[in-house]
Parts: sequence; structure tokens; C-alpha cells
Amino acid sequence: MDSMRKWGLGAALAAVGVLSVASIAFAQNEKPPAPQPATASQKAEEENPEPPRQSWSFAGPLGVFDQGQLQRGYKVYREVCSNCHSMQMLSFRNLADPGGPHFSEAQVKALAASFQIKDGPNDAGEMFDRPGRPSDKFPWNFANAQAARAALGGALPPDMSVLAKARTYERGVPWFIFDIFTQYQEEGVDYISALLNGYTQTPAGVTLAPGQYYNVYFPGHKIGMPPPLSDGQVAYTDGAPATVQQYSRDVSAFLMWAAEPKFEERKALGLRVMIFLVVFAVLLYFTKRRIWARVHEDAHA
Repeated sequence: MDSMRKWGLGAALAAVGVLSVASIAFAQNEKPPAPQPATASQKAEEENPEPPRQSWSFAGPLGVFDQGQLQRGYKVYREVCSNCHSMQMLSFRNLADPGGPHFSEAQVKALAASFQIKDGPNDAGEMFDRPGRPSDKFPWNFANAQAARAALGGALPPDMSVLAKARTYERGVPWFIFDIFTQYQEEGVDYISALLNGYTQTPAGVTLAPGQYYNVYFPGHKIGMPPPLSDGQVAYTDGAPATVQQYSRDVSAFLMWAAEPKFEERKALGLRVMIFLVVFAVLLYFTKRRIWARVHEDAHA
């Protein structure tokens, strides 16, 4: 009986071995399917040009914001971007902070009062509208995210408070090494400015769904936001060109400041710290030389 069991087990193992060898041989002989050539639409989606690097007044360790540019950028944001996007981390009073657009207190109060802010509840337990105050956050045109989705075809525009910091991109080797020494950190504003100028005609072979637009710099090139800017759309009072290129640069600079209102203060503090460290290192060096000079004199005495 035991011999029959052993014989049966051996036969089963042999059968498994034969099947395994046959499967391996079949897999080796089977040719992989030939790769299909990429379509024009796929090629267009895979090509992601790097946004051109631009010159900004706030770039580098000593850079500062152009107050006129920030004021123009706020005007573009208010008249165009705020129709869909929120900026819920910024208050009206920040517009008067040092290093920012530097509106006067009277201007800030007037700007805030031009908005109606929902507040409450009052003594009757009801919500009510009141003129804005400098301490209020920038209001949003929509009551909530769901209302925004319903009005914009299901899309939820991102909050713009830190957009200039969030929309960065990888520059790769060797550029990121140079960026450490040049302190280049303007990838976000370069991308935003390029995106606003990147709307073009749809290339041949590329199919867009209803409500989509072709943008050279948007990942995949299919974006749901229609071109927001056009020449002459926002009236400037300081003589700056009323062009899409100028609008995009101004609002990008404003978004950079909005993402970090203490930007100039941080840079100034960093510069003072570096000067202190250099002076401290020099003092340590001469102190060390003086101390060890005495040690060497005692050793030779």
C-alpha cells in the first residue's frame, strides 16, 4: 500500500515537472506584441516643455518686490482671478504690510468696505451681510466648494493663497545644483506666468473634450480653465502695457507675495544672520590663533 502511494506521489510530481517545462518553453517561444506607434495626441501629451525662466525683481538673496507690480497684480486678481478662485489665507490688512503692495490704511479700508461679508448670527440668530473690514479674509464668490463645482461644470478652482509655492516643477540635473548657489526659487511664478501665456490652437490629431482647452505648459496640455486674460481686459493707471504678458507677470508676482507675505522680512533676517556668522567665524579664528600661540610658546619654553 505504501509503495502504491509513493508511486502515485512520484507520478504526480513528474507530471507537474513536465507541465512546468512545457510552460517555460512556450513562454520563451512566444513573441511579445509589437509596440504600437504613438498617436499624434499621445506624442503631444508626452511633450512637456519647461517654462522659460524669467527675470523677477524679487529673485536672489537681495531681491525685493516691486510695489507697483504688486498693486497691478492685485488688480488683475480682483477683476479676473477672484471670479472663480479663492484666496482664503490672506486678509485685507496684509495689503498694507511692509514688503507688500503697500496700500495705505485708508485704501485698505476702502477696499475691504467694497465687499459684503456674511457675518453672524445676530441677536435674532440670523446671519447677515455687512461691509468688509481690514481684518476680514478675502471673500470668495461662492458660498462653498459644492456651489463652485455646480457653477463651473464640476471643476473646483484651486485656492490661490499658496499657489506660487505649490506649482513648482523639477529642473533636473545639473540645474538643481546651480539653483542652490543662485538661490533660484521662482519656479512657481515662472510656471504660472507661462501657463497664462500658453494657450494655443489645438494641434492636428489632438482631440479635446467639451470644456477643455489646449495649453502648452499644462501637464497633458488639456486644461479645463478657459483663457482668463486678454489684451486690454484690465485698465492700468500707471502706464504699464495692458497686455496678456504684462497681466500674467503682474498677477504671478502678486501670487508670489501672497504665498509668503513675510518674504522680504525673511530675506533681510537671513542676510543679517549670514553677516553675523561670518563675523563670528572670523572672531573664532583669531581667538583660536591667540590661544594656541600661547600654548606653543609654553611648549617651547
